[in-house]
Amino acid sequence: MNNNNSIPPTPASPKPVAPVSEHTAGFSGYFPTWCPGCGNFGIWQALKMTFNKMKFDPDRLSIVFGIGCSGNMNDFLWANSFHALHGRAIPNAIGIKIANHDLPVVVIVGDGDCYGEGGNHFLHAARGNHDITVIVHDNRVYGLTTGQVAPTASQGFKSKSTPQGIIEVPVNPIALAVSQGATFVAQGFSGDMNQLVELIEKGVAHKGFSLVNIFQPCVTFNQINSYNWYRDRIYKLTSENHNPRDLNSAWQKSQEVTEKIPLGVVYDVDRPTYTDSLPQLSGKPLLDSALNIDLAQFINDFV
Repeated sequence: MNNNNSIPPTPASPKPVAPVSEHTAGFSGYFPTWCPGCGNFGIWQALKMTFNKMKFDPDRLSIVFGIGCSGNMNDFLWANSFHALHGRAIPNAIGIKIANHDLPVVVIVGDGDCYGEGGNHFLHAARGNHDITVIVHDNRVYGLTTGQVAPTASQGFKSKSTPQGIIEVPVNPIALAVSQGATFVAQGFSGDMNQLVELIEKGVAHKGFSLVNIFQPCVTFNQINSYNWYRDRIYKLTSENHNPRDLNSAWQKSQEVTEKIPLGVVYDVDRPTYTDSLPQLSGKPLLDSALNIDLAQFINDFV
């Protein structure tokens, strides 16, 4: 009689590892499980190319991922990273930056994750000018949960959650960031990796709160905002048609959301960062400081 307990288990097939090139060395993880044609692939490659171009060490860069298809990149982009709760990537990134303000901190999130569940954290991080870079995959749907409408979905968009069409007007990420004090605001397209690398590099290098909102077509659950839909509408900002240091010009560009949509740096100014304003960080990072604090006074006051 056969004893099933004696049969050795079938070994799990290993996950395929993403190919490594001179442009993506050091950051390639497992090969993504996204749908073929997903705009996330362009963002994934652009991020690896940017980090390699900036000569970052995976152990000297902190990445905080949100929840969603973009958050799954935690397995595909290998670095010193943390997978946060839904909508909570930004406050985790702020905590990391305060603990070690010498460390580059990048947040990788989706539009629903950042502008929906995490919308309050987004606007307060912008007004505080926290020195983090927020990369948003903007596909206008919740792709991981099969296509419900995200805050950036156009009014009238039909989905499983809004079969008669969404009632609300969409969130305008660029206008929100500009109006709430972000000091670097850019917009890219996952179908243009060359420009995307340039924008991400500028955002990471900028000292202050940086937003790079990236149009990322969801080929499975959003048949409206396709690659061709964007290509028919996008145009690039240049020194001839825009001054990114002019707040009024940035605001005007932020209102272009339908017939023509700008790509490039919308706003770029200098302002003291949050950590610059903390005197206890002026000498060295918090993690290198001796935390010899007498708690007696606090206990007497609050306990």
